[in-house]
Amino acid sequence: MNLEQARFNMIEQQVRTWEVLDPAVLDLLQRVPRENFVPSVYRGLAFADLEIPLGNGQAMLSPKMEARMLQALDLKKSDTVLEIGTGSGYMTALLASLAGHVVSVERIQELSQSAAQKLAAQGIANVTLEIGDGAQSWDAGNYDAIVLTGSVPVLPGEFQQHLKPGGRLLAIVGEAPAMQAVLVTCVAANIYRRTVLFETSIPALENAPQAEQFSF
Repeated sequence: MNLEQARFNMIEQQVRTWEVLDPAVLDLLQRVPRENFVPSVYRGLAFADLEIPLGNGQAMLSPKMEARMLQALDLKKSDTVLEIGTGSGYMTALLASLAGHVVSVERIQELSQSAAQKLAAQGIANVTLEIGDGAQSWDAGNYDAIVLTGSVPVLPGEFQQHLKPGGRLLAIVGEAPAMQAVLVTCVAANIYRRTVLFETSIPALENAPQAEQFSF
């Protein structure tokens, strides 16, 4: 397998065609070796347009979804980021390469430990990995950006309360097959702007709050 050709094809045929045109994001996809974060049994599928199983019922998002989410966050080197769902650690690596520091929360200890090894192998040190269930919120300060790597039926209001002024929260909201990528921006203290970016569908975040059910 020609890794560099496969990486080039991923960027040109999947990512660019899904409206990801930010040069910083495209350059990052070229530099951070996605294949090193994929389980070895699936290494040949590292650049395929699909969600790769990670074990424990978890999956790695498709390359174009990771890129589109990263572009929407519009990160700066001064930003502190909260990631809910470390997974393979690849999205964590991308976030850390653009931001100042990333706090990444993972419910499954095995995945967090594996991600730690992979991040260390890439020399990525501006990440704090936490073990815990961050599906409803993670009360550990305020952030310039927050990203949920699994979908939620409804977006918990607690997350936006942890945004600094100017901060951005990105989440995939809804239930399959009708989900929307939503960007919440903290315009000022306790004032938020909500923008729907695109329609999609990704695996759910475990233990996320459910939409209220009405009975008549």
